[in-house]
Amino acid sequence: MPITPATATHSSPNGAAEAILLELVDEDGATIGTAEKLTAHQPPGQLHRAFSVFLFDERGRLLLQRRALGKYHSPGVWSNTCCGHPYPGEAPFAAAARRTSEELGVSPTLLAEAGTVRYNHPDPESGLVEQEFNHLFVGMVQSVLRPDPEEVGSTAFVSAAELAERHAREPFSAWFMTVLDAARPAIRELTGDAAGW
Repeated sequence: MPITPATATHSSPNGAAEAILLELVDEDGATIGTAEKLTAHQPPGQLHRAFSVFLFDERGRLLLQRRALGKYHSPGVWSNTCCGHPYPGEAPFAAAARRTSEELGVSPTLLAEAGTVRYNHPDPESGLVEQEFNHLFVGMVQSVLRPDPEEVGSTAFVSAAELAERHAREPFSAWFMTVLDAARPAIRELTGDAAGW
């Protein structure tokens, strides 16, 4: 998932830097512990909580992001609008809104839950493994993007037909089609049948 570099830290309430932890979960999504982010992605992977966001413009086009080349996991590939991991105890909805703002400089509107999906996707390039219990969200983007170049290499709005063409010729994240397919019912509800999702 698009996440900050493996060495990144965030500040605790007392101002000290600490390693980024992920929330480990069981097969039902119940929290069972924590693990350091990179450790959780080492083979065979530890099942952890994640989120994926799909934002659309007023024409029903999906906002894709191409992951920055400096990312340690799946650099330079296309993926959904935003995805990542909540901090332990952080609600997935709050994490989705936070990371969308951090990565793309926008606040999503009409953001709604779109279910969950569990998957196991090894990344052949990095050797890391995505064992994730993923919370899905769909919404709209109605303001100008201000992507963080450390996170996002480029962006594109695509129709369903344009996505199919791009997916056939360019590299996408290993998890992209899994999360897209799981979110499709909510996407169709948001964009309408005419958008073709």
